This record gives sequence, structure tokens and C-alpha cells, in this order.
Amino acid sequence: MRARLADIAQQAEVSEATVSRVLNDRPGVSSETRQAVLTALDVLGYERPARLRKRSAGLVGLVVPELENPIFPAFAQVIETSLAQQGFTPVLCTQTVGGVTEDEYVEMLLDRQVSGIVFVSALHADTSSDPDRYKKLVARPLPIVLINGYSPSIEAPFVSCDDRVAGDLAVTHLAALGHQRIGLITGPDRFLPVQRKIEGYRAAMKRVVGLPDRQIDELISLSLWFGVEGGDAAASRLLDRGVTGFVCGSDLMALGAIRAARQRGLQVPRDVSIVGYDDSPLIAFTDPPLTTMRQPVQAMAVAAVRALVDEIKGHPAPHSEYIFRPELVVRGSTTAAP
Repeated sequence: MRARLADIAQQAEVSEATVSRVLNDRPGVSSETRQAVLTALDVLGYERPARLRKRSAGLVGLVVPELENPIFPAFAQVIETSLAQQGFTPVLCTQTVGGVTEDEYVEMLLDRQVSGIVFVSALHADTSSDPDRYKKLVARPLPIVLINGYSPSIEAPFVSCDDRVAGDLAVTHLAALGHQRIGLITGPDRFLPVQRKIEGYRAAMKRVVGLPDRQIDELISLSLWFGVEGGDAAASRLLDRGVTGFVCGSDLMALGAIRAARQRGLQVPRDVSIVGYDDSPLIAFTDPPLTTMRQPVQAMAVAAVRALVDEIKGHPAPHSEYIFRPELVVRGSTTAAP
């Protein structure tokens, strides 16, 4: 017990006596200090005494499309932590090819009487999907919040990264480095974030580079998926057209573009400059470190949880879209045009 008290005290930067008072739920400790000790318990893997455990406010579903793209585990981690801090127990639902569908997951969550659901880049982002699935949840009524996608017909809070700004900033950065043949590679254009990114890219190519629509069309290459293979295939088509700068729909696609360039004997960034999207964990340690558009995952996830909890507690959040601005993070994959 003495060793445990010492470890907790060191982690929380308080005295052992203070740790003892917190563990025994005695008065005389500020709320900040009490929280620091409880956090230290969690960090060190010690179980909280029963009297100090938060009573669960209920289950909340978290639906994400996959976990292979590092951006989705990043969203899941922040959302799960924020929900737990509010006393809710998160239930993670991950879709895989040929596995459980989003609608099937929702039915499972409803059977478990969840208090609400957070959807990350789900079918609400697909403009070809039926929004009625979400309208039915709202009508139950069940609080929902939707991240990265928007449908004005769904009466719920939406949280999105500004993809138009992302496309514009990436083009502007490459143009400032002297690139004129700037291509865009991304996923299927039935997804709203893709449509918005294309809009931002087009606007910047007209404003900054001065190209007409017909020439811009030749510099857009869409893939069936957002992964490395999709990026490789889409970038290969544009390399044949003399592109020297790439705006990519995801960091994984950017890695695919780097691979496509290297397969042709080109060096990044000497011959080809590449800008990713997301700023996924570990992307700063690739070769070369990737210049990318950073999604403000922490701020977006916390805002989504706050909106959902407000809805659950009967204080409805505005049923509109909260737009968060991405940030250009310049690293080693972009340089002056050859």
C-alpha cells in the first residue's frame, strides 16, 4: 500500500497524505487536486475505490467506418475519453468489408438502449445514401451527432472540418513554391467531403494558378478508396500528365502518391511535392515527413461529445453544422518546383 501511495503521489505531484485523503473520500482537498489524484490512479492502472467510481450515465454508440486509417482511431480515442469523463460508457462499432453494416450496428445499439450515437464519416457523408435512417433515429427520439458529413434534412448537430479551405490552402501552398501542374487525388465524389475539397481545389486553381475548368478537370484523379493503393493508382495517372504537386484526400493516399513517384525513379520532394490530409498519428515520421492539412481532431471530437451530452440532458444543441478550420503543417514532402 505504501508503494502504491508513493507512486500515485509522485504521478499527481501531491503528498502521500493527500492521496490517502482522496482515496478515503475525506474533506479538505480541492476539486483540482482530487481530480489529479484520480487521474493518476487511472494512468497507473489502479482501480478506483468503489465510492469514487462514477455512476454510468448510460451507453453511447460510436460508429466509425474502419480502424485501418489512423485518423479514425484518433477520433475514437478522444470521443471515448470525453464520453467517459461525462459518465457515459462508449460502445465502439467498426465496419469492415463484408462484416456488420452501419444499419445493423444501429439496431444492436438500439437493442441495448443506448442514450445516443456519434457517427464518424458514416453514411451521412455519402450523398447517394438515404438520410431517412437518421431521421428515424431523431424521431424516436434518440440524440445523435454526425461528424464529417452534412445533410440539411437531418435535424441534428453536425461537426465538420472545412474541406473547401483544406483544398484551397494546399493549392495555395504548392503554387507559392512555384508549382503550376498541381493535381488533386481523392476518393469517390459521391462523398460530401470530397465534393467540398474539389470545390476548394478548383477555386484556388482558378484564382492562384489561373487555369480554366477544362484544364483543371485533367488534373483531378479520383479513386474508389482512400487508402495507399487508391493513392498510388490515382497519382500514377497524373504523373503521366506532368503533375509536379499533389493535393491528396488523405495521408494514406499521399503515401500511395509517394510510392507511385518512387516507382518511376522520382524523388520526393525534389521532383514531386505532396500534401496529405488529416495529419494522422505518426505521419510526421514518414520518409520524408509529410506536409499535410491537419484536421483539428481534439476540438472536433470534444465539440461532438458536448453537443450529444447536451441533447441527452434535454438541452438541445443547434441543429446545424459546426465548421472547424484545418491547419497547414509544412514538413519535408514539399519544396520549390523543379
